[in-house]
Amino acid sequence: MSARATNYAELKEAISRAYPTLSPQLQRLSRFAVEKPDELALGTVAAVAQANDVQPSSLIRFANALGFSGFSQMQQVFQSHLVERSTPYRERIAQMRRGGSAGGAEGGVLHRFVGEAVHELQQLEEHVDPARLDAASQMLAAAPRIHVLAQRRAFPVACYLAYALAQLELPVQLLDSAGGMLGEFARGIRAGDTLLVASFRNYTAAVVETAEACRGRGVSVIAITDSPLSPLRPAADICFELGDDSSKPFRSLVGPLCLAQALVVATGQAQAAAQGPAKKQPRAASRRAKAGNGRAR
Repeated sequence: MSARATNYAELKEAISRAYPTLSPQLQRLSRFAVEKPDELALGTVAAVAQANDVQPSSLIRFANALGFSGFSQMQQVFQSHLVERSTPYRERIAQMRRGGSAGGAEGGVLHRFVGEAVHELQQLEEHVDPARLDAASQMLAAAPRIHVLAQRRAFPVACYLAYALAQLELPVQLLDSAGGMLGEFARGIRAGDTLLVASFRNYTAAVVETAEACRGRGVSVIAITDSPLSPLRPAADICFELGDDSSKPFRSLVGPLCLAQALVVATGQAQAAAQGPAKKQPRAASRRAKAGNGRAR
């Protein structure tokens, strides 16, 4: 077994590696750990076990599977992560989520969703590595052709990405499954192209299978998903895991769309940086040519 995780990022990575080999009960705890790390940080063994409908002994086995001597030792990593974050800001968000609006029922629903959206955006900033965003934007800006794929709940994200990247005059194609032709369309994606794919739990099998097949043919894959346990993660060169809480009855697209906008803007900046010197060179050459003509006269 590899060295025990000492921080939250390492622990998420360890959970992702161990997940396929775990029992169904421990997989349930894995999902809880990555989706609700704050609740695991603050909960007792009994409370966490009850929330996941498992025996308390399962938490001990879960911690052992990750290299910890017991639940408390593992929980300290989650607690350290919680302390590192902005507690006053989190408390305000928690109050918004717990409390109702002073107005009627309609205002209460809006108030709750706004509070959850603010919380989701905070989670987004914590989960997305700026270096990974920069690498993805460089890959998109340099791609000979970009293919965008998502279905079901993630489809609006794909539509926006295809539209916005086309506005940058990049060669982009939105894939769909009209007429059951997704497999045929995907086989036309060539090695060296980039596939930008999005899928959230419950993951669309056709999307995951297409990403895996394309990666196997030498296509670069950028994935937007909700968890380090997502089946898209092994199929991606670059994977953004947004920490979406799959227990919510109505899951928001605020985080994925915000990431999509950031990715488009970053791609535009990478594109401009790559084109800048090429555009300036002809102007400089033109000025030198005019100066030379003037001296000749």
